[in-house]
Amino acid sequence: MRKCKILLIAVLSFFVFQSNTLFAQNTVSGTVIDAEDGSTLVGVTILVKNTTIGTTTDINGRYTLSVPENATLVFSFVGFVTQEILVEDRSTINVNLEFSATSMKEVVVIGYGQVRKEDVTGSVDVIGAEDFNKGAITSPQELLRGKTAGVQITSGGGEPGSGQTIRIRGGSSLSASNDPLIVIDGVPIDNEGISGMRNPLNTINPGDIESFTVLKDASATAIYGSRASNGVIIVTTKKGKESSDLKLTYNTVLSLGTKSGEIDVLTSYQYNNLVNDLYADNANATSLLGNASTNWQDQLFQTAVGQDHNLSFTGGLKNIPYRASIGYSDQKGLLKTSNLERLTAAISVNPTFLDDHLKVNLNIKGMDINNRFADRGSIGAAVAYDPTQAVYDEASPYGGYRTWVQGNGDPITIATANPLALLNMREDLSDVQRSIGNLQFDYKFHWLPELRANMNLGYDYSKSNGTVYLPDNAAWAYDAQDGGGTDRRYNQKKKNELFDFYLNYTKVLPSIESKIDVMGGYSWQHFYREGATFETNVLKTIVNEDSDYKSEYYLVSFFGRLNYTYKDKYL
Repeated sequence: MRKCKILLIAVLSFFVFQSNTLFAQNTVSGTVIDAEDGSTLVGVTILVKNTTIGTTTDINGRYTLSVPENATLVFSFVGFVTQEILVEDRSTINVNLEFSATSMKEVVVIGYGQVRKEDVTGSVDVIGAEDFNKGAITSPQELLRGKTAGVQITSGGGEPGSGQTIRIRGGSSLSASNDPLIVIDGVPIDNEGISGMRNPLNTINPGDIESFTVLKDASATAIYGSRASNGVIIVTTKKGKESSDLKLTYNTVLSLGTKSGEIDVLTSYQYNNLVNDLYADNANATSLLGNASTNWQDQLFQTAVGQDHNLSFTGGLKNIPYRASIGYSDQKGLLKTSNLERLTAAISVNPTFLDDHLKVNLNIKGMDINNRFADRGSIGAAVAYDPTQAVYDEASPYGGYRTWVQGNGDPITIATANPLALLNMREDLSDVQRSIGNLQFDYKFHWLPELRANMNLGYDYSKSNGTVYLPDNAAWAYDAQDGGGTDRRYNQKKKNELFDFYLNYTKVLPSIESKIDVMGGYSWQHFYREGATFETNVLKTIVNEDSDYKSEYYLVSFFGRLNYTYKDKYL
């Protein structure tokens, strides 16, 4: 018995020792300072490499962190070179971070101008082409998803190019729009959407985008006023390079998409048994059961085949850089009949004149998009429809689809419609053309090179036409008296015209180790849209009242900004 106790104690001691070894923690503390002047750095991020364990330095530049054995600490701070240090058996690790000249000289595009990365005080993130999501990208938002903190992008559905909801640091309104302001090459666009488009940003070819700049907080977005209360996303498209040889680039992406799962419903066998159990004494109910075994969800979905092709020409003739591109996308949806076909073209010319004192940027983008929309109500119908019924009925006058009918043969219009008929008998088509462009002049005065004048002329024009057609033998649109079906047509035109002008004065004062950056300007923007909808039944015996609309408004504003920098550290 005593031997057993000794053995048990030995075994327990072994496991306790192993546990302490596996979960041993060391406490490391220290101070992080600027290697150049010895000042302490506040807010330095310290992380255990390849983990989420971390902390930041306090107001005195100090930190304390519990770390596992053999840990490596990663010290990172904006504008400084990241360092990795192996802890080993040390309990104190003081770090001198070196200034990163390359990082801080990077230029960040902000509202009405550019600044050095080190001079940015607001919450601004830049996502460049090298950081974009890869793969089959249809919408520009997909490039950005998951790439910056505080930005949530939610898909609106599985259709090709479906609308996506963007939220920057959550919503700020219960009743108004929570969409951020989108600025494309200096042209702010409205968020009202385009008739016949799932997603207005789909008119931009993702292959033409160079970078996104996300302005998140009030100090970063203030220059755009109240319309930027939900944040700003600045889209910069690709341009040519000065004095470079002609470069031809072609890339293509082929994609396949499948549904990730199905809603769990009864099989035809289970449904048959359930009805017979519940209505054993009701012959009328059981007689309605069919003899088929139909998985209605399988009938609706398909493998979504997509292709995307991009051809670009980039080069520079002396002081005239240029870039031109053509893109073609054809993306089928997961739902049968759903499809998006897009043709895009873009050209960018960026010459300089007067010994580089005058810079000109010309950007023009054009798109033509054809959509076919699927009836998403078919998904709910597939879940609810009787799995013992066949898909087709050769004797059916309603497109040859199995349909619930009354005693006289008329369809029961309030009954669940045949899911596949909902897809195949509905034609929901649209054709959208859009062009966005701007012409920008930036002049640095010869007699006062610290002073710059910038003028930007921009436009965003779109035109759309669409039809929704249901034949008069569609069971759910049947009307024995006046003739059923639907023939609805709509059109829309939108104009967005822009004029911006501002002066920017930047002066370095070495004697007091300071820099002043002053900007003031004027903006005029004109928004106009008109459209109409006309709807009848197929026989044109019933005409719904035309719905015409027209709206117009102007946005006129004055804006300014003042930055004072002391010792390249205090702003």
